[in-house]
Amino acid sequence: MNLNAATRKWSTLAICCLAYTVLSIDLTALHLAIPQLVADLNPSATQILWIADGYGFALAALLITMGWLGDRIGRKKLLLTGVGLFAAASAITAYAHTPELLIGARVLLGVAGATIMPSCLSLVRNVFTDPKERTMAVGISSGVAGLGVGLGPVFGGALLDHFWWGSVFLINVPIMAVIFVLGSVALPESRDPRPGRLDVPSVLLSGAGIVGFVYTVKELAAEGWAPEYAVTGLAAVALLALFLRRQTRIASPLIDVRLFRLPAFSGSVGVNMFAMFALVAQSLVFAQYFQMVLGWSPWIAGVAGLPGALGAMAGGAALAPALITAIGRNRAIGVGMVLSAGSFVSYSFMGLDAHYWALMFPTMIFGGMGIGVAMTVTSDTILASVPKDRAGAAAAISETATELGGALGMALLGSVLNAAYRGGVEVPAGVTGPARDAVEDSLAGAFEAAGTLPSQLAGQAIAAARSAYVDGMHVTLYCSAVLALAAGVAAVFALRSVPKVIEAEDDERELVAA
Repeated sequence: MNLNAATRKWSTLAICCLAYTVLSIDLTALHLAIPQLVADLNPSATQILWIADGYGFALAALLITMGWLGDRIGRKKLLLTGVGLFAAASAITAYAHTPELLIGARVLLGVAGATIMPSCLSLVRNVFTDPKERTMAVGISSGVAGLGVGLGPVFGGALLDHFWWGSVFLINVPIMAVIFVLGSVALPESRDPRPGRLDVPSVLLSGAGIVGFVYTVKELAAEGWAPEYAVTGLAAVALLALFLRRQTRIASPLIDVRLFRLPAFSGSVGVNMFAMFALVAQSLVFAQYFQMVLGWSPWIAGVAGLPGALGAMAGGAALAPALITAIGRNRAIGVGMVLSAGSFVSYSFMGLDAHYWALMFPTMIFGGMGIGVAMTVTSDTILASVPKDRAGAAAAISETATELGGALGMALLGSVLNAAYRGGVEVPAGVTGPARDAVEDSLAGAFEAAGTLPSQLAGQAIAAARSAYVDGMHVTLYCSAVLALAAGVAAVFALRSVPKVIEAEDDERELVAA
């Protein structure tokens, strides 16, 4: 089938958006399925952690390698391979009858996800050559990914109300089949015309370093400080340092570290990571706030969070291109992060009552628009500042920075939330022993302890825990606001020399000259 350029261009965006949606829904729907699959498979505590984290570890470890591979063998070929693998892994996951098989299937899903994410972004970069259209396309794809995160609990909750836990994964199979068929027809192929050889030591160093880093920050967030985490953290940093050093010494690096000499590239990667660092506060805080403080069901909580994703899509697709034209890329990111910071401060007025329509709904819209603008401009700048032949590697770096920023945000802001809660909870005098320890530990622990207490005392303990959680939430939101402002200020200064319209060919000449 012969498609004209315009049809192929917009078909590519639609296919990539659909793939992003599936990946995002799959990531969040698992959280709802865990209670049912735990009851069915009876995994150990360690196995539960690997079921939850195996996908993310595999994804983070392989993003850079898969970005390079897409540039070498073709982004369309790699994307379709990943789509087929994702469908197969989803079916295995849905019907897994042992914890070990489920963990393996989740890791396989992560491998497939690592092929899809950078391939999608790099395909969009290659077909949208007009700067304004490209920015809009990146904004739409980023917004759809955010929308998928919000839709995960909605779709997952609806499926789990009627079917077994595997249904949240099995639904991926027909959708990925549609993507495969449409992609085979509509997607253009693109690759680096001068590919090098795969450097296996670089793959091992980058994978081990990133997984070690993400593992360390996750464990610090969940368990607190321990000496072994210092060892794993230092080992991860050392491996990543060796990886970067090796990239400067081999003929065919996984990433060309000279790209970081480009202000447009290095500045956007840094801002992207710290913007995600601040953004993770919303999912971290609101997951428990909606359900345990306000008492909403997972389905209602999922629906309530959708306006933020819709605002992000509008900000990325419509507002970002206009702001770039009007005030430049650096100030556009600054405006976006100021809007985001303002939303965090506004959220802090929520207490034991959310005032959803009067306060939270408009705040989510404007805060989402701010994040949509910032993340779209940084992602677009990263893609636009490198030659199209290296789009896969650039997209992989962008996605990796997002993953690392999210992990850091979850660890550090999660620690702030936990510390504020534990320092502020006032446990009723009649709650003693293990029940008291549970209430002092977390809001979830207070709900578990309440089941062992007399009804009146249980109500008092839950009320104290909810109050302390709201106070801790406010502290976390203020920290997020400061981080968002810092990222905005950094963008204004770090990207002040980046033009509104970036010509990648000029950057390539500068890169070669450097």
